[in-house]
Amino acid sequence: MKTLIHNATIVNEGRIFVGSVLIDGDRIAEVFETSDPRLRPVAEGLPSAAIADAQGLLLLPGVIDTHVHFRDGGNSENPAGTFYSESRAARAGGVTSVIDMPNTKPQTTGLAELEAKEALAARDSAVNYGFMLGATNDNIDTLLAIEPTRYAAIKLFLGSSTGNMLVNNPEQLDHLFRDARKLIVAHCEQEEVIQANMVNAKLEHQGKPTETAALHPKIRNNEACFLSTYHAIERARRYGTRFHVAHISTATELSLLSNFELDKKHITAEVTPNHLWFDDRDYAELGNLIKCNPAIKTADDRLALWAALEDDLIDTIATDHAPHPLEAKQRPYFDAPSGIPSIQHSLQMMLEVVVGSGQWVVDSTRGQALSTTNYPLPTIVQKMCHNPALLFGIKERGFIRKGYKADLVLVRPGVEEMVTRESLLYKCGWSPLEGQTFHTHIERVWVNGDDTVGHGQPLQFSK
Repeated sequence: MKTLIHNATIVNEGRIFVGSVLIDGDRIAEVFETSDPRLRPVAEGLPSAAIADAQGLLLLPGVIDTHVHFRDGGNSENPAGTFYSESRAARAGGVTSVIDMPNTKPQTTGLAELEAKEALAARDSAVNYGFMLGATNDNIDTLLAIEPTRYAAIKLFLGSSTGNMLVNNPEQLDHLFRDARKLIVAHCEQEEVIQANMVNAKLEHQGKPTETAALHPKIRNNEACFLSTYHAIERARRYGTRFHVAHISTATELSLLSNFELDKKHITAEVTPNHLWFDDRDYAELGNLIKCNPAIKTADDRLALWAALEDDLIDTIATDHAPHPLEAKQRPYFDAPSGIPSIQHSLQMMLEVVVGSGQWVVDSTRGQALSTTNYPLPTIVQKMCHNPALLFGIKERGFIRKGYKADLVLVRPGVEEMVTRESLLYKCGWSPLEGQTFHTHIERVWVNGDDTVGHGQPLQFSK
């Protein structure tokens, strides 16, 4: 079946232009600029039902979110999320491919667990899917023996988090960094610093009115992030390892990164929309709803992260989507889990700061602080679509190119859309963004050429 997305404003590979995209089956058959003489006979040869009028709309490659926790390992009685629910939330937000993390039940630390997750996603996922394998202190040899094209990357937890998979054995870390044939993605927080801060905070605050989520960036502080990231990057440089720092949260860590072109880097970094959107002023209103690891920090850190995106110190944007039941998040701070559900609105969060011309949107809550910088829309697409495909070796996705899979998102700018609890598709049923009004609408999403909520496909990875 053929579909022509006609007269869209296409944002792709650093350009913004008016054009049309022909889908044939699950692939992009052709990309036309409006002046292309081949376009008219194609449009005239299709029935009206096969033509999507996209005039005034933005057409982007489907977002590739390389850091999600769908919570579904196939062996949990009531997970906070499932591949069925969370993939549909992702698709509604313009995310067409995801890479799921290994800290599920059971943990994805070997081939059998990987195959079980693949079967689960094949049955339930509405978007394309891939998986990271998790490192532990005991499974490095097992990981290194698995064919590298079977999985996206190796996930390494250098600080404890949900589903504790902390790796703290120096010999095993050396073994992994020296011999890994895949990209290593690390959660970098220094456990010793966190534990010392936690002891002090509990002695001072537990059971008192001051026991609030505002403690979180003080316990999981800049020092914990910087020391862990510094030591991990030092190890990666020593062994020449391809290494990716997950969810950068501090300005200080940026000094450890370079802004070479992506194909010349072996050390790269990711930021989440949450660390770009919220800062420590928001704990007063949202509390545990924005408790995540690493912690959301100061406004200065947030603005430094935005600047680092533009300067190419940060290479990818990924959500770290992590749902928990609302009742768990409403517990006292020390007992509440860390994690934020965010994938349904990640693209809208990023588009809220730009319009089609590449200027900042100035809004009453955040735009004034950000509007001094001219931030181009193609950079959002680069960090959410192009670079994830390149960095993780995802074949034939992430770009609007002839012959590539037809993963596409049509966005209507200039409309108001409020986040309500009723609009959420997460199994957990809540979001810290409830009440937020965005000025874009995700109009239509194609996954493998299909704009109905069908099944995703397994992502294909290069070595």
